[in-house]
Amino acid sequence: MSFLVAVLALIAPASAEWKEKVLYSFQGGTDGATPAGGVVFDKAGNLYGATTDGGSSNCPGIAQCGTVFQLLPPAKKGGAWTENQLYIFKGKNSNDGETPAGGVIFDQAGNLYGTTAYGGSGDCVLLGTTVGCGAVFQMKPPRTKGGDWTESVLYSFKGGKDGYLPQGNLTFDSAGNLYGATLYGGGYGSCNAPYYKYCGTVFELSPPKTKDGKWKEKVLYSFKSGTDGANPNGSLVLDSKGAIYGTTYAGGNQDCKADSSVGCGTAFELKLPSRKNGLWKEMVLHRFSADEGNPSAGLTFDGKTYLYGTTVGVTFRLAPPSTKSDRWSEAILYTFNGDAYGTQGALLLDQVGDLYGTAYSSDEFHGAVFRLEPASPGDGAWAFAVLYGFKGPPDGAQPAANLIFDKHGNLYSTTTMGGSGNGCSFHGCGTVFGIKP
Repeated sequence: MSFLVAVLALIAPASAEWKEKVLYSFQGGTDGATPAGGVVFDKAGNLYGATTDGGSSNCPGIAQCGTVFQLLPPAKKGGAWTENQLYIFKGKNSNDGETPAGGVIFDQAGNLYGTTAYGGSGDCVLLGTTVGCGAVFQMKPPRTKGGDWTESVLYSFKGGKDGYLPQGNLTFDSAGNLYGATLYGGGYGSCNAPYYKYCGTVFELSPPKTKDGKWKEKVLYSFKSGTDGANPNGSLVLDSKGAIYGTTYAGGNQDCKADSSVGCGTAFELKLPSRKNGLWKEMVLHRFSADEGNPSAGLTFDGKTYLYGTTVGVTFRLAPPSTKSDRWSEAILYTFNGDAYGTQGALLLDQVGDLYGTAYSSDEFHGAVFRLEPASPGDGAWAFAVLYGFKGPPDGAQPAANLIFDKHGNLYSTTTMGGSGNGCSFHGCGTVFGIKP
């Protein structure tokens, strides 16, 4: 399999004794709280991300409005990173998004894109309050240095066939189209009724063909809560032919029941239509079983052949069929135990084939950053190592996002709790952190 984009990181040193530094602790006020995903770098070395909470408490519903933020590196060695608040969401009452549910991504022009779980102009109701159905937003950088970024809503979900509650990171193709997933909506199945409708979608958002035109949304596939899967996770990947790969938290093996969900999830492929305006076709690559658990993040590719991912219980690899009559095959690379569990961010792959990820918790720590090294020939088990275990406030706690490398091989991401902020009760408001060998 040849993939469109191969995000392969720098080779990291083999030492497992990594040092962590909290770059920023959210305080829970206008600066934000509870990072919604990981972070991304710009060309100048600044970091960008979104927070689920904080910013403002004026949005309807059970959550706060959320923010988009920028972190500026220290001007001199040993100095502190500085947070710059780019935007505070206004929520449904202003037809704006609220409560981001994933990280942000850049386009080639330096604009940022992301999703909010609620808000927008849709009329979805949760617990008796009209909170909106979610939105896709764009942030344009200022024309002059020091100016304000400009936010606009590209699309507001309606909560029916078009989708409800987008989550996870968006993905670009080479033509500038955006792809993402909604946890609910789509028009089929029953997943978490009466609070939400239907079982989720994969959607495409196409840029306008004329200046000041509107972005156009198209649902590529609606999940039916059966063997095809339910509740897709977002963070989709594309191959060179435009096929889309991802995971669903539920559905699949209907004999497998976990929590309140039916089915233990799937890994899937969406194939392009064979003719113009035709239907995309879903193929289930793997249906997870009870001992594997449910996938809570998307897939990662090696740029050549394999797809990698995690579930509650394992790290797995999917290999494409060698002939047309074969099926995709799964290999369990590592089974988690007390050293790590609750992986919720996609894995990161480096140039030598090592995998890096975050775990929400462990028996010893308040979450961890881990590495998996490929097995020796003839040995199926990959080598697992905790690179850093979070200690809780004032350190970070409960990481739930993907990692990124900088040009020196250091890792960066966020934690949903911990830090020195005192505006979020005893558990902290979350952090942005870096670790280095």
